[in-house]
Amino acid sequence: MPEALTKYKLFQRMKAVAVLGWGTGDTEALAPTVTQDKMPYVSASYSGHLTDPKKTPYNLFAATDYSTNARATLTAWYDTRWKKHPDNGKRKPRFACAYMFASPYASAPIKAIKDQATLLGFEIGPDQDVSLFAVDAKSQVLALKDFKPDVVWHGNTTMSVSATLRDAYALGLGADHIINLWGLDENLPRLAEKAAEGAMAATVCAFYNEAGVPLMPKVVEYAKKFNPGVPQEKRLIRTIQAWSNVLALWEAMKRADKAGALNGEGILKKGFETMREFDLGLGGAKLTYTDTDHRVSGAVPVYEIKDGKFRLVQVTDIKSRWPDKWASWLGW
Repeated sequence: MPEALTKYKLFQRMKAVAVLGWGTGDTEALAPTVTQDKMPYVSASYSGHLTDPKKTPYNLFAATDYSTNARATLTAWYDTRWKKHPDNGKRKPRFACAYMFASPYASAPIKAIKDQATLLGFEIGPDQDVSLFAVDAKSQVLALKDFKPDVVWHGNTTMSVSATLRDAYALGLGADHIINLWGLDENLPRLAEKAAEGAMAATVCAFYNEAGVPLMPKVVEYAKKFNPGVPQEKRLIRTIQAWSNVLALWEAMKRADKAGALNGEGILKKGFETMREFDLGLGGAKLTYTDTDHRVSGAVPVYEIKDGKFRLVQVTDIKSRWPDKWASWLGW
């Protein structure tokens, strides 16, 4: 976080009018500063805490937020798995979370997903603290076995999630797995193999080189041009997430420039907050930002791993399904 502040001050001295940022910890720490400076800060942190313009107007991203995604994924599991379970109607489904407690990223949607679990009538078990750098999660899996969860939320990134899934499979946990988006990519089935089968997660854009995505040929062209040493089969959905953020900022800057306001406030007001159902062409949600809500959409596609491939389970529209609660969930 101190390094992030130092770099941010450097960008200011370089007369930057906007910043592409990175993680939840540094992004949330810088939020008061960028608000004061009126500096649009588009980051790879999709924390729901950054979506309320009354508090963090200059924090933006081209994706549905972690909290909305978590609610949608748990709901998709409930709709497609629990409703078919032989115990449905006989008892509450059991739910637990495994994530790194000290990580701002991993902990960001925990309040929201537990609220969703309560709303859907789950029994909630004790959280398990799993490091983002874990290669062994046996003790946490054994603790989960005492609770006997039907489904476990994994809030970490792909490496530690794959280790947890492997240990859960080896130790016979018997639970389904739902995962935050930085914990599920093309590497997860490669690393966890059979242990990843059936795992579910929300996505915020198309997978790399996915067919039928309008802008994908251009992304692939540039990937080959600028990273010729990286095999195409090793590229990940992360490339598409990065393009999405950059293209959203580019669009906002073009709109602000056309309005004669290519500055921080102009990029926000004449750029981002003029977008209504704007399609980047990368398979993600159509972007809508208003001056009262920076959640781009309430509709979230949820995928599962089936035979090592990604298959759409359902699109869960949290906003349409709970319209009376949507506004109150802003900023969670």
